[in-house]
Amino acid sequence: MTRFRLFAPVLLLVLIQPSVGGQTIPAQAESPSAQIDKLFEKMDRTISPGCAVAAMKDGKILYERGYGMADLDHNVPITPMTIFHVASMSKQFTAASIVMLAQEHKLSLDDEVRKYVPELPDFGVPITIRELVHHTSGLRDQWELLGLAGWRYSLDLITDEDVLSIMSRQKDLNFPPGSREMYCNTGYTLLAQVVKRVSGQSFRDFTTSRIFQPLGMKNTHFRDDHAEIVKNMAYGYEPAKDTFRISITNFDTVGATSLLTTVEDLALWDENFYNPRVGGPEMIKQMLERGKLSNGEQQDYAFGLVAGKYRGLPTVDHAGGDAGYRSDMIRFPEQHFTAACLCNLSSTNPSELTRKVAEVYLAKEMKPADPEGAGLEKTVQLPPEKLSVKVGTYLKADGDRTMRVTQKDGKLRISPGEDEDSYELNALGENDFRLAIAPINFHFEPLNPGGPLRLIIKQGDNKPEVFEAVPAFSPAASELSTYVGIYHCREIEPAFEIKIDNGKLVLYRLKNKPDTLRPISRDLFAGSVGSIRFQRDAKGRAMGFDLNGDRVRNVRFQKGSGTP
Repeated sequence: MTRFRLFAPVLLLVLIQPSVGGQTIPAQAESPSAQIDKLFEKMDRTISPGCAVAAMKDGKILYERGYGMADLDHNVPITPMTIFHVASMSKQFTAASIVMLAQEHKLSLDDEVRKYVPELPDFGVPITIRELVHHTSGLRDQWELLGLAGWRYSLDLITDEDVLSIMSRQKDLNFPPGSREMYCNTGYTLLAQVVKRVSGQSFRDFTTSRIFQPLGMKNTHFRDDHAEIVKNMAYGYEPAKDTFRISITNFDTVGATSLLTTVEDLALWDENFYNPRVGGPEMIKQMLERGKLSNGEQQDYAFGLVAGKYRGLPTVDHAGGDAGYRSDMIRFPEQHFTAACLCNLSSTNPSELTRKVAEVYLAKEMKPADPEGAGLEKTVQLPPEKLSVKVGTYLKADGDRTMRVTQKDGKLRISPGEDEDSYELNALGENDFRLAIAPINFHFEPLNPGGPLRLIIKQGDNKPEVFEAVPAFSPAASELSTYVGIYHCREIEPAFEIKIDNGKLVLYRLKNKPDTLRPISRDLFAGSVGSIRFQRDAKGRAMGFDLNGDRVRNVRFQKGSGTP
């Protein structure tokens, strides 16, 4: 997956319909079903993976259909009954299980997690169940930790035991619990463990007996055995030149992921939020309660669900993505309308598609598309010298995150970290730019008069992200040699080895291709693994480094000896 972590949430909402004056052109002459079919027409083929979609209103399915193929090997088409792995959409069912146990006074949301999972290290501060729910625990994310330890995501088998093992080796937190929000799959794997240990049932059995069977969701369960045969299940795929390659999960871990379901079964779950047969009104109320940070700041993340707005209408949503699977279900509670889209191709964007489906039915109740949307402002053409002064690397100290600004064909382009892709910026003025494909603004300004620039990135209502320009750093061979060595981390077992290849610093680690490290500033390098900041001893020798990734902070490695 792309490491374009800063822009990804907004890119999911990019509108692709033609527009005039900032308003989407209505297709009044066509029926709703015909309009939806047009959204999916590129994948409505017997040689392509695709999606299943359902539009639901007032407890009824208005339209459902499958597009493309569930199994290209055996020519099996997708239907509304096709079963998909829905990845992080699973989290709302994990949260619901916790709420049900809390309602029965078998646990409290403010209990310490170690009460139920003593394998969790004692970090000197309590971590509560509520903090796991709202992604404010500070725990490092399981997928990144496993990747650092040598697991190949969706290729090597990953079990609950693997997650618990690497979680139990953590020595530090990303941040103090409750102080920040950082999406963390580890938290939801732990929540499933809490359900298992409190209820005395496997998580799969608990959710099946307490949620899926009572609601009649006959084609839904948490898959805790990767070798299990599941009838009518879609294979996941990824694009490969002029064809596709199979891309499936290899998990025996549940809670954060691994739910198998259909759009028809999701309609039954969706209606439970209006007429609750499982959990009652109190469970629904609790699941919609948004988190709050220790400083009082309100979160959008509730209980496995995200509160938001789309074109002026309140929404409740959660998406998911694992291997070749992509999924989204967005609810418009005031309109009693929901759109669900489950796909088996990694390049699809179901979050965009569910919103376009909603527009078909709710356009009259929605506000016009944002007149300041992507690419709608008046752009200007700047001379090359006005662009070249902005080219360079920009660093955000929190997590050592970088943005690279380049210049090509009279335009600035931006890429996050070591992402190979770059994205075109449209100039709105000398110092103001906007991403060509999404409403994300970029402003350049000097830190001090005549000094280096800083880059301020603004997405919607989110807080601005501030990056500061760093001077180009080209270490000599003698300086590069000071970083060479074998490095060990107490949180993961395999050692990392750093060598010099063809005049560049290269990181070698288990089951991964060599990772060329790009110099950012003295002692700071960036690669596909994340950013690496070397630490020196009193004599100026490199003694270790701190690694920062998307969802892990300050993972410490010490220089030593041994075989990587």
